[in-house]
Amino acid sequence: MTPLRRILAVAVAMGIGLMPPVARAEDAALVAAAADLKFAVQEIADAFTAETGKGVKLAFGSTGNFARQIREGAPFELFMAADEAFILDLAKDGFLRDEGTLYAEGRIVIMVPHGSALKADAALDDLAAGLADERVKKFAIANPEHAPYGMRAEEALRHRGLWDKVQPALVMGENVAQAAQFATSGNAQGGIVAYSLALSPEVSKLGSFALIPAEWHSPLLQRMALTKNARAGAEAFYAYMQSPKAREIMERYGFVLPGE
Repeated sequence: MTPLRRILAVAVAMGIGLMPPVARAEDAALVAAAADLKFAVQEIADAFTAETGKGVKLAFGSTGNFARQIREGAPFELFMAADEAFILDLAKDGFLRDEGTLYAEGRIVIMVPHGSALKADAALDDLAAGLADERVKKFAIANPEHAPYGMRAEEALRHRGLWDKVQPALVMGENVAQAAQFATSGNAQGGIVAYSLALSPEVSKLGSFALIPAEWHSPLLQRMALTKNARAGAEAFYAYMQSPKAREIMERYGFVLPGE
């Protein structure tokens, strides 16, 4: 298998969507999107294809892993990061056309599955109590080494004085979507995940959640940019992401939008 085919195979395994019959797969824009965008951007891509007839192939995963793959030659045309620092670094090193644009600010929540011994409270008081009385055996976050939502979860837990105490219970997801799966599976008592995922119909039905104060962590400033090999379809989707229709969908999934 050639390196290019190997990269494409990894992208497919990470969640590239199926193409509608109206769009030719070979013409579809290849988009690397942070895992917190799983439901919001899929909905936007479907609307884009319905309106324009142009296809979009979406790969969802951790921002840090995508940044590394782009440096290694992955053929993505648009990179939608969960932390703008990764975009700015790639742009500085010449992997992107420019520094792109902010498209959203994300938030984190504590989420617990139905029937959990843990309560979802914004102050994390019950998490503190649950760690003390050993009700909390497993608690999920995304891996802070390469997932921005995991980095912010660590910051929030440190702010609350719980980072050292939660270590024995931590279950790390490869990205925030996997952390949400762990947090709602019933095998964990809960976790810290993206607000956008908690609001989705697919995830919200699995448990309850509470917004963690934004002051407890660095802002999740989410930026997107076109890569050097972006074609017309990727350019069109990049523009569509800034349209009123896309902004309405993003707002519905709990994102704070630029200028608002």
